[in-house]
Amino acid sequence: MEPVKVGIREFREHLAQYLEGESPIAITRHGDTIGVYVPTRRKRAANEDVAAFRAAADRLDAMLEAAGISGEELIEEVERAKRKVRQLDRF
Repeated sequence: MEPVKVGIREFREHLAQYLEGESPIAITRHGDTIGVYVPTRRKRAANEDVAAFRAAADRLDAMLEAAGISGEELIEEVERAKRKVRQLDRF
């Protein structure tokens, strides 16, 4: 499932709507992805929360595999984006 790309301001303004949705959201700043929100189903019991986290991890793994990206590459990309944001914030 391809994530929907949303700017950080729009994400903040419509946070409740995105949190209630079922689609993964790629959050961008200046066109660069700085984070991904992967929703899980609503669960009530603690053991169901663990299952929800596992389901979200499985969905993320499937998205990464479909994009041909490893988990390590994703982490490196996030770290690069964070460094870039820190550099931009200094100015």
